[in-house]
Amino acid sequence: MQSFRTEIENPVVEKDIIELEKKISLFRDGKIDDEKFRSLRLARGIYGQRQQGVQMIRIKLPYGKVSSEQLNRISDVSDEYSTGRLHITTRQDIQIHYVSLDRTPELWAELDKDNVTIREACGNTVRNVTASETAGVDPKEPFDVTPYAHATFEYMLRNPICQEMGRKFKISFSASEEDTALGYLHDLGFIPQVREENGKEVRGFKVLLGGGLGSQPRHADEVHEFLPTDQLIPFIEGVVRVFDRHGERAKRMKARMKFLINNLGIEGFMQLVEEEKTALPYKTYPIDYKSYEETQKLPNPPSVQTETPSDNTYKKWLLTNVFPQKQKGFVSIGVKVYLGDFRTDVARKLAKLIKDYANNEIRLTLRQNILIRDVREDLIPFFYQELQKLGFAAHGYNTVGDITACPGTDTCNLGIASSTGAASILEKVILEEYPEFLVDKDFNIKISGCMNACGQHNMASIGFQGMSIKVGKKVAPALQVLLGGATFGKGKGKFSDKVIKIPSKRGPQALRALLDDFKQHANEGESYHAFYERMGQMYFYEILKPLASTEDLKDEDFVDWGNEEAYVKAIGVGECAGVVIDLVSTLLLEAKEKLANAEDSLKESKWSDAIYHTYAGIINAAKAILTAEGVNTNSYANIVKQFEEVLAESGKINVGGKFSDIVYQIQNNEPNESFARSYYADAERVFEQIDAFRAKEVQV
Repeated sequence: MQSFRTEIENPVVEKDIIELEKKISLFRDGKIDDEKFRSLRLARGIYGQRQQGVQMIRIKLPYGKVSSEQLNRISDVSDEYSTGRLHITTRQDIQIHYVSLDRTPELWAELDKDNVTIREACGNTVRNVTASETAGVDPKEPFDVTPYAHATFEYMLRNPICQEMGRKFKISFSASEEDTALGYLHDLGFIPQVREENGKEVRGFKVLLGGGLGSQPRHADEVHEFLPTDQLIPFIEGVVRVFDRHGERAKRMKARMKFLINNLGIEGFMQLVEEEKTALPYKTYPIDYKSYEETQKLPNPPSVQTETPSDNTYKKWLLTNVFPQKQKGFVSIGVKVYLGDFRTDVARKLAKLIKDYANNEIRLTLRQNILIRDVREDLIPFFYQELQKLGFAAHGYNTVGDITACPGTDTCNLGIASSTGAASILEKVILEEYPEFLVDKDFNIKISGCMNACGQHNMASIGFQGMSIKVGKKVAPALQVLLGGATFGKGKGKFSDKVIKIPSKRGPQALRALLDDFKQHANEGESYHAFYERMGQMYFYEILKPLASTEDLKDEDFVDWGNEEAYVKAIGVGECAGVVIDLVSTLLLEAKEKLANAEDSLKESKWSDAIYHTYAGIINAAKAILTAEGVNTNSYANIVKQFEEVLAESGKINVGGKFSDIVYQIQNNEPNESFARSYYADAERVFEQIDAFRAKEVQV
């Protein structure tokens, strides 16, 4: 593997890749525990598949922006290391599957040649920072949020505060009050605002905190009506630090930030954020949006003589897939990508099209589609013609006929039932039987293969969640039907209600029943959400109740969509949260590595990074010894408390002072050189005492 190392230009990335290569070798030699290794590879975008021996690689693409060069690079990597298939996720990433673990360092090095990363795409990290795909071209936006989303991505990437949290953390930036990036269901959601102060325009954000989906969705709280943009990064860091310290780490189902906020209350949580301010490396963090905006130029490609189609298919495409931009004379074109999947040969042709005739950029969307931006109006017929050649000219972009679905049992360990198979047949029902709905952008259908809601089923007009249903001694695939979800804008939304569970093979019948009823009883112009609210949950339960019976199931009902063999409920070890069961020796080794990272940061004069690495080293050392003692270590805050009560106060370990006072120096000091060095010296002393105690215990 030495050959690819010399081609890596970025020393930071090179260090990451070499570390990954070494860890893989240690894992193969049995020197790293399997569960601990999982945590490390997940934080580097490497996710175990349902199929043994291969990995899914998640490629992290901030706010979905991809240049033609990057798209070609990703295509080359997919052809060489994967299967030539690309999958767009609901977080604007691209995933490739069936990759050998041993080739992942080489794969990463190839991606880096065009500034593409897999770092922190999975695991208990700050995940991909998402944004409205229309950011920068939206006629309704107060300002372009792109530079702010990018600054957030860059600031959090490799930041010590978010490398091994109790759970993943998600951030979104919406372009306008329409909240098309769904801020209300994120850990942190930002909606741009503009105020006039002393005759000048001042930019800021409405801030939403503590949202989430999953089995217990929570609507985010609005915590700032207007947060000045220079406070964006300090506020995000304060929130992440609090989550890292107090978030649950033992019980996976209670480890998301929404549960921490429920426990502390929003005021209690915000008070902890306030208490972090002294420790922050930046009290203000101005973001240079002007330099970014100055680089944004509209393209001027050659004109192409193309006959404008006059058929209804083209007219429908114009109606649903073409959008005026705030830049006069230009449009964006929505490309409906079936189930988010496309091949590398198509990707390369698309890359050439946008390079030659658009602005050399696409944005991947939250609904697993593609938005081509900055297309000159006279080129619309030409683009339609070229997209037809690629199979990318289907109308109904972002409508009810554009179903969102996670991979489900195709590749995911947590999948219970097939989401892509169900989505495929349901989309066919709409296209063939209900084409009139292909213009309704307020009506959506989303499907997830399990409760984790990667397909966002519990915020959909009509949502389906993969489940199983027991019928005597047999088990059949099933779908939980959820109805009435909606996004209202301004940071408001409603989660859908669970209505009934039906066998999966009756999904098409359920959809027909719901759409027929809507057509018959909805008022003119009434949205599906409003219709659902007016009719009530039990009304829909009664409509679907006949489909829930299991007394008359046939053999085919025990075969899931897209499969030929009888259904078997097989759930693997879920990795989307990167939950680990740490061994004492592994934790002590990790504590040493954290302190080594702190030493490196001290040498580079990165005082804030050094301090946080030091903090993490102390915590991991304490966790190791508490684990050996059989003591609960469900949060960093509890580790400090338990170490003091169980080990320090009893006199088992003398760390030269009160343990909590030593640890929480991090909260009470400015992140300068003097404190960074003294804190590191304290940590070394603590580690030596813990290591000596452990050695004595092992000897006994």
